[in-house]
Amino acid sequence: MWFDQFNIPKLKTQFPGKCFQSCKDRWIICPQCRNTLQKKELKQNNQVCLKCDYHFRMTARERVQLLTDEGSFQEYDSKWVSTDPLKFDDKKPYLERLQLAHQKTGLMDAFISGKGQLNGRWLHLGVFEFQFMGGSMGVVVGEKVAHLFESASKDCLPVVLVCASGGARMQEGALSLMQMAKTVASLDALKQASIPYISVLTNPTTGGVAASFAMLGDIILAEPEALIGFAGPRVIQQTIHQLLPAGFQRSEFVLKHGFLDRIVHRKNLINEIDQWMQWLTHHSLD
Repeated sequence: MWFDQFNIPKLKTQFPGKCFQSCKDRWIICPQCRNTLQKKELKQNNQVCLKCDYHFRMTARERVQLLTDEGSFQEYDSKWVSTDPLKFDDKKPYLERLQLAHQKTGLMDAFISGKGQLNGRWLHLGVFEFQFMGGSMGVVVGEKVAHLFESASKDCLPVVLVCASGGARMQEGALSLMQMAKTVASLDALKQASIPYISVLTNPTTGGVAASFAMLGDIILAEPEALIGFAGPRVIQQTIHQLLPAGFQRSEFVLKHGFLDRIVHRKNLINEIDQWMQWLTHHSLD
């Protein structure tokens, strides 16, 4: 059928206007196997391709829904908003970019934090939203991450943090880089209290986020084929003038070189985190 070869330019000709938009809203091509998928079925399968298991990106809200029991999540710091301390202006003013990102995602910034239950166990959960300026970490995101660790330390509850970020937010300059030190300092207090921290790396986890708290979990999990590293492969290749090995900076490569504990399929992520929380907290629900 026509949707087996989902050719966008051809479809625009055959199905103009509203009809094409309707097709676009219902179908999507898997970038790995090139099969055409119904968005409805993809969502029901937690944004994992039904043909080849390719892991599409999830929104932060979808992550929260996946990793917490229904109705248990209590979000905090949701109204914290970035300002424009440097009056940054490139092709668009920074404040305009923030407003556009807010309209696109419904979030005030690129991070959701809160307290909830997973299989009946309380935890503090933080999730990045990549659609909000590439999940970049500015002052507000850094403050929210630090407050997540501080809140967990106060409640003596484990932390699960799901990363999807391009790194520090360039529009906030050195102020964004300072968040690396601030978040790590807050995390150190959590570790001093012997409270577990599970880091979940998704596609992509790069830059200042990867170079700080993302890689400091007591347990570091990753989804399959996620891009994980500091600088991107293209930048590295241009710098060293050498071809990089196949799969460089993907989860499987990073695991092989000792920077991850496990690669976990999304369908197994809930049980994996629950099992680690049991082991790390030394007690069960009973």
